Amino acid sequence: MSNCESCIIRKISPLNCLSQEELIRISKCKTSKKINKGEKLFKEGEILKGIYCVQDGFGRLSKLCENGKEQIIRFIVKGSLIGYRSLISEEPTNLSATASEDMFVCFIPKDEIIKDLMMNTSFNKSIFIEMSNNLKNSDNFILDITNKTLKQRLSETFLYLQTVFGSDKDGMINVSLSRSDYANFIGARTESLIRLVSKFKKEKIISTKGKRIKIEDFKQLKEMTKN
Repeated sequence: MSNCESCIIRKISPLNCLSQEELIRISKCKTSKKINKGEKLFKEGEILKGIYCVQDGFGRLSKLCENGKEQIIRFIVKGSLIGYRSLISEEPTNLSATASEDMFVCFIPKDEIIKDLMMNTSFNKSIFIEMSNNLKNSDNFILDITNKTLKQRLSETFLYLQTVFGSDKDGMINVSLSRSDYANFIGARTESLIRLVSKFKKEKIISTKGKRIKIEDFKQLKEMTKN
C-alpha cells in the first residue's frame, strides 16, 4: 500500500482535505489488510476502534432484519471511508460491512481521526457533508422501499450501479452481483427479482452475461423509474 500523502484513492475521499503533514502522520500509524470475499470487515453492534478507507475492491453495508434476512443499505467502493459515524456518535455500529469481492483497506486509529476532526475544519466539514448525504440517501431508500414498485426500484438500481461502477470494455456494468444481492438491495424476494430481470431482458431493456448486466435502453429504463 502507498503512503497516504501519495495515495491516489485519498483524492476521491474526505481525506483529500487533510494537509501533507496530517497525511504523513496518519500514514505512519495506519495498517493495511486484505478482506477476502464474503469476509466481514466489522459486524453490526461492534465497537469500532478506528475508520477504514477502501483502497480496492468493493463490499456492502447491510443490516440484519428480524426475519434473519440481510438488507443491503449501500455498496462500499474505492475511496469510501466507513466507520466514522460510529466513532463520532461513540456508539456501536448499526451496520455490518462485508466484502463482495476481495477488498484491500487501510485502518486508521480512532485517536488520529478524532484529532483531525478537532483541528482541521475542512476535513470536519467534509465528513459531516458525507454523513448528511448518507442519511439523506437512507431516507430516500426507506421511501423507495415503501412507496415504489419493484419495477421502479430495480430500474433505479441498474442506473445507480452504472453511475457508481461504470462500464467494462464490453459495455457491461463493471460489477458482479448475485441475484440475491440485487434482491437484498431492493427489498424483494429473489424469485420475484429473477422474473423481473427476465422480463427486462425479453423487452431488450437490458442484457446479461453471467452475473454482469448491460443497459441496452437507457431511455426506457429511466422512464420505468417514473411509473
